[in-house]
Amino acid sequence: MKAKHIKIAAIIMIFLGQVSCSEDDKVTTNETIEVPDVYFKIYGATSITSDGTYITINTNGMPDHKSVYYPTSSELYEDFSGTTFEGYDFVKNPNTIASFDYTFKIPLNPTVATNHAATPLGAIGVSLNGVPLFNQYAGPNQPLTDEFQSFDKYWGHPTGNGTFHYHIEPLYLTTVTATKSSLLGFLLDGFPVYGPEENGSDVTGLDAYHGHSHATEDYPDGIYHYHITNTDPYINGNGYYGTPGTVTQ
Repeated sequence: MKAKHIKIAAIIMIFLGQVSCSEDDKVTTNETIEVPDVYFKIYGATSITSDGTYITINTNGMPDHKSVYYPTSSELYEDFSGTTFEGYDFVKNPNTIASFDYTFKIPLNPTVATNHAATPLGAIGVSLNGVPLFNQYAGPNQPLTDEFQSFDKYWGHPTGNGTFHYHIEPLYLTTVTATKSSLLGFLLDGFPVYGPEENGSDVTGLDAYHGHSHATEDYPDGIYHYHITNTDPYINGNGYYGTPGTVTQ
């Protein structure tokens, strides 16, 4: 995994009256909110902070792996041909990876929702390398079948505005920077997302939301968590298990 130094701090300040600061003044803090160690695994973040209720994760959304979708002038551009997910012959879409200012705001202590909101089109979570996770649809109730052929060698692709994303297993994470049983990211409801294997075997027994609860290496006391598998719905099922936070781009 690439080592990136991320300065992680969150400051809650209580102002009594108006405060005027010069450019060289140092801010006085009343309290520092620590970010749990598990979020350090999001190595693609440009910053991670907490206000004690939410974790805020900022990324540019650009993959750290090579892709045919980078401009040919980029050092991360790599030509690609042959087959991709499910043995489809690769067909490049006309889009190019772009950089954005993402802010993912997710619950620090996620809990099961009373009413499970459907996952929308667009970003439903963030992966460890800062790339957004999308749901199982190419469009409103449209299966991914016609998009499989456009997935690059690591099974991601960009939208028309350059938003690179993963609908399915982020192959770079599961085969290069982590493993198929590792933590791979978080959905907007704050629950973690793991790979398609547990204890060396394909995961089974997932619920309608494509997850289950038990202890993991990152959560020894146990937690509900999703799994990415290679069958529909791939990342997430019939809505968020918890109450989603927000994402801006």
